Amino acid sequence: MLMSKTHDIYQNPLISRYASRDMAQLWSPQRIHSTWRRLWVALAESQQELGLAISDEQIAELRGEIDNIDFDAANRYERIKRHDVMAHIAAYGDLCPAAVGIIHLGATSCYVTDNTDLILMRQSLKILRDKLVGVIDRLAQFAVEYRDLPCLGYTHLQPAQPTTVGKRATLWCYDLVMDLEELESRIASLRFRGAKGTTGTQATFLQLFKGDHAKVRQLDKMVAQKMGFENVAPVTGQTYSRKVDAQILSVLCGIATSAHKAGSDLRLLQSFKEIEEPFEAHQVGSSAMAYKRNPMRSERMCGLARFVANIAQNGEQTAAVQWMERTLDDSANRRLTIPQAFMGTDAILILYQNITNGLVVYPKVIASRLNAELPFMVTEEILMAGVEAGGDRQQLHEAIRDHSQDAARQVKEQGGRNDLIERLSRDALFNKVDLKAGLDARKYIGRAPEQVDDFVAEVIEPIRARFQAAIKQTAEDVIF
Repeated sequence: MLMSKTHDIYQNPLISRYASRDMAQLWSPQRIHSTWRRLWVALAESQQELGLAISDEQIAELRGEIDNIDFDAANRYERIKRHDVMAHIAAYGDLCPAAVGIIHLGATSCYVTDNTDLILMRQSLKILRDKLVGVIDRLAQFAVEYRDLPCLGYTHLQPAQPTTVGKRATLWCYDLVMDLEELESRIASLRFRGAKGTTGTQATFLQLFKGDHAKVRQLDKMVAQKMGFENVAPVTGQTYSRKVDAQILSVLCGIATSAHKAGSDLRLLQSFKEIEEPFEAHQVGSSAMAYKRNPMRSERMCGLARFVANIAQNGEQTAAVQWMERTLDDSANRRLTIPQAFMGTDAILILYQNITNGLVVYPKVIASRLNAELPFMVTEEILMAGVEAGGDRQQLHEAIRDHSQDAARQVKEQGGRNDLIERLSRDALFNKVDLKAGLDARKYIGRAPEQVDDFVAEVIEPIRARFQAAIKQTAEDVIF
């Protein structure tokens, strides 16, 4: 719900601080209940076209009041009726006296509530898709820019074989590409609930159409098409299967997981002083420690990601406990979890775009950290060079092991620098080996630069071609 400006009641931070206005408005009471009314109009139009006694004047009256919602009146009716759909039927009927008798004809509450949720979820997925491809595009640009900048790789968060800054960015990007594939699949496969009746049997519609099964089947399809859906759920209970919610929330959880992984990496890299997220001229890092530049965007992104990822469990649990044709324990939960999962994911992608638009890379720090570990990493090449120069492999191996351990003790116990190469240069066993020739980090990054090139050409360029307009719009948006 869009909160008022008052400061004496709780305000949802997703609305007041994090999510976009577009996403917040999409899940607003105005949009939800206007969509209910559009569904009632679509039902009446379809029933008229199939032969029921509904006049053009009644439909025109309903259509004319779609967006004119008296929420105070609906709230008054709900306090009496204790039923939100019946309350809104009454408020709509007050505005449409000629049509009041045909509003919701043959339908159950889930005709408007469930179909509206499906409409809004599909629209929300499209909003997220456009933001997602914007982040993918920006990460790919970053990867190309730093495709061949060597950096220290990590496994177990311990120094490992070098990679490049650009190659690491492709790992973040590919996670999002997989999320995009899942998201697009859900948009394409999402089916309308349609006009299924109280327990999904369409019994009331069959009665309205005097036992004409063909017209009942046609009604289901006509309403769906009028609301922009080509496909209708083949069977439902009173509700569409709540497994659909679980599947969609899983997609949002996937995006959140990808963002959390990248955000965590960036927080570590900022601690290493290798890469920093944007930091504005007057931004304050700490109220006490004035020197600090905290990675607050990445931290916020990770915090929101945990929130969204945990919501996904609600979808699975709700789907699991829907007894028979439905139970109502899903309602309050879904009112909270579905809109907030979309707004949370929206906020995550806004942050992710903001971060990737302003990443700052420090090549000298990256080189310094890499060079501090590189002597240990080149020892196998030194060993092979020593053998080629006529040395004994086992003797050389033992010497490298001893010198490496001494150099490591100097680093760890005395806080000194890694002087392994100097130690080896003083050892006669290595007189015939060019020890410094192996210290070029680019010799150890394998195909990382070419992998970046291949990834962008084969994976990213087709995405860019399909979503040019969305990427352009995302790039032009002012994101705070």
